[in-house]
Amino acid sequence: MIGFLRGKLIHKAPPQLLLDVHGVGYEVEAPMNTFYDLPALGEEVKLHTHLVVREDAHILFGFATESERMLFRTLIKVNGVGPKLALTILSGQSTEEFYRCVHDNDVKGLVRLPGVGQKTAERLIIEMRGRLPELNKLSASNDRPSSLPGSAASPKQEAISALCALGYKPPDAARMVQSIATEDKSCEDIIRLALRGAVK
Repeated sequence: MIGFLRGKLIHKAPPQLLLDVHGVGYEVEAPMNTFYDLPALGEEVKLHTHLVVREDAHILFGFATESERMLFRTLIKVNGVGPKLALTILSGQSTEEFYRCVHDNDVKGLVRLPGVGQKTAERLIIEMRGRLPELNKLSASNDRPSSLPGSAASPKQEAISALCALGYKPPDAARMVQSIATEDKSCEDIIRLALRGAVK
């Protein structure tokens, strides 16, 4: 199991990024909450990782904090929640917002996330509630990196692609991006604003 990676950030195109770790390039998928904290290209970054092994692929997921990784690992244990949906949940809400939805029985707050239906939201609340004290304690003990994301080459197109990868239909993703995208916003800024608008 790969516990963490520390290396130079070579490429980022949400939800994927590439790290150069002593000459070896690691492809990693990460939630948008982690992308918001990435440094500029060429700078060093450390990610907590989780490896998912399938018959046809080995997929490495990376997270800015241990609390994000722990929540991801807990989510994929819930019936009907796979790695892709877990990544979408972590992209649409912070760990604290997710915990609040579970604590407050806020089914509507979870259903607003792409790929989360009524039954899945109810199952998440039931199965996650017992783990909240442990997860909340872990979340409170982890601070996010202070580095800011670098700019993207084609922010609008990358934002649309990232939203599609998170479960949005292309027309919906394009509409979300078009409504808020301007030339001075990076890909990560556009996605952050789009997701905030989608989950209000």
